[in-house]
Amino acid sequence: MYRERLVNTEVRSEGAHRLQRLLLDYHDFRLHKAGHPLLSNTFTVAEWQAERLKLTHQDLYQHPGYHTGLEFLLTDLYAPASMTRRDDNIDRVFPKMVKWLPDHQLKMLARLVELNLITQQLDLELAELLDERNIPANSVTDEHYCEAYRASQMLEQRKKQVVLVADVGQQLDRYVRNRTLGWLLSMSRAPAEMANLSDLHNFLHRGYSAFRKMDNVDLLINRLVTREQQVMDNILDGHPKPFMLPGDL
Repeated sequence: MYRERLVNTEVRSEGAHRLQRLLLDYHDFRLHKAGHPLLSNTFTVAEWQAERLKLTHQDLYQHPGYHTGLEFLLTDLYAPASMTRRDDNIDRVFPKMVKWLPDHQLKMLARLVELNLITQQLDLELAELLDERNIPANSVTDEHYCEAYRASQMLEQRKKQVVLVADVGQQLDRYVRNRTLGWLLSMSRAPAEMANLSDLHNFLHRGYSAFRKMDNVDLLINRLVTREQQVMDNILDGHPKPFMLPGDL
């Protein structure tokens, strides 16, 4: 990984400073996570949560106008699995990013990094809480999940996670309305592959393609956030069916 490159890069703007700090935090956490005995459990937990999210938002997930966008939000932003190569590539090109990208784009990237960091921290904590209760990660039930969730010491981060998903989604929507971005992404695929940045390029292209297909991103994000906030309240209140929302009855 490229920690030294992150540390030694001169940054001047507010967005660059914030992105540098978050990338360093994320870099150190990924190193800690890579050597953790419950590493594989975190991936199982992430997969369980991704499937739960698809069930909770099944109407949106099956809607042709929202399926691709929701798939990107859930698999790339909310419950990402291992993104090691993509994350390493972001570290690697950080000096070029702070040199060429405007500050508002650096701030958006900082939000994305923060979302990934919080999400993976929460997955690791949940894996540890399940392990403390002798609950195998591959046998988690709704009851097991809610029991561990209520024992979390990171509930504020869980609230922030939902807010960041909305924030990043809305920011991405603003960028994909720029037709020049789509042209640049289509033109830059070969150079990205040559520079060993294909994972990062594919991530950006998936996001661009997903959001370009949606007419009303705000509607999707507002429903997603409102529902997830209700799910969190249900879990903390001990609701017998926390993932079944009023609209699902």
